[in-house]
Amino acid sequence: MSFFSKLKKKLLKSSSKLGEGLEAIVEEGADDQPTDSTADAPQDTAPPEQAPEQAPDQEKGGVFGRLLGRDSAESKKRVLDDAMLESLEELLIAADMGVDTALRVTANMAEGRFGKKMDANEIRRLLADEIARIMEPVAKPMPLYSKRPQVVLVVGVNGSGKTTTIGKLASQFVDAGKSVIIAAGDTFRAAAVEQLQVWGERAGVPVMTAPEGSDPASLAFDAMTRAEAEGVDLLLIDTAGRLQNRTDLMEELAKIVRVIRKKDETAPHNTLLVLDATTGQNALSQVEIFQQVADVTGLVMTKLDGTAKGGVLVALADRFGLPIHAIGVGEQIDDLAPFDPREFAAALTGLET
Repeated sequence: MSFFSKLKKKLLKSSSKLGEGLEAIVEEGADDQPTDSTADAPQDTAPPEQAPEQAPDQEKGGVFGRLLGRDSAESKKRVLDDAMLESLEELLIAADMGVDTALRVTANMAEGRFGKKMDANEIRRLLADEIARIMEPVAKPMPLYSKRPQVVLVVGVNGSGKTTTIGKLASQFVDAGKSVIIAAGDTFRAAAVEQLQVWGERAGVPVMTAPEGSDPASLAFDAMTRAEAEGVDLLLIDTAGRLQNRTDLMEELAKIVRVIRKKDETAPHNTLLVLDATTGQNALSQVEIFQQVADVTGLVMTKLDGTAKGGVLVALADRFGLPIHAIGVGEQIDDLAPFDPREFAAALTGLET
């Protein structure tokens, strides 16, 4: 099964909720609108069966009809007016897209189409196109540099999936021919160290550890020293999960960054913030705080399989413009993949590709 197929299957709750919501919005106002398609056109236009707006439905035929459980030719239509836009905004906000992003998305959807009659299929396609447009500029793989070692600091709150993400990245980099060392910087949680050691064995990557409760900044420094001596391509440094509102823990992270820069003033070369999709709009405040403390350079979104509100990723792209390097939909090695905005938009809205 391809990653897109997995993503679409995992995001079924999101696409189902959006799809049902779009249909409900159209049906809600459809009865108040003329059902004759000539209502959309001046009186001197061609008969309804020749009207341009009917062509896409006829061409798409049964595919989108099956998605909605009925023939697309029989789909109800509703005028795209202020009331419909307000309903669309509420639907997107409920999908964790956020107020500002939802307003921007619906405004763009309405541009040049306000006052026209549309069915749920047409709105779904418009929504997918607008989501992809917002996200295409941020869909970028993590950059690789000739600098050795390239230091990758991985940060995030408790339970966001940092440790698993590091293990998957290490395995993928090894498969790409890169040499890797992992530093188990979460020195306060034995389970995290053990989990990284399992991933390290699986990928054939050494994992540097320190006694429980040790200074993680000191471990990071020692790991850089070893990586430099061995000419390793990539050093992946795990960090303890920390809440963005705990100033003591955030200061500890700032110390790790300062110590790393004593060894190499250009490091860390990548600071990846791992976000849990199930946290919803709280992810926005996480990005804001971690950016201030650790100069976040890119995002990885995990647990998209555990939420019906995948729209938060759209809000993050719209507000911060940070590169989204990868998304995860499970625990397997191939459940972390480069972010593809078109596939994500299609999966989120339930479109076939």
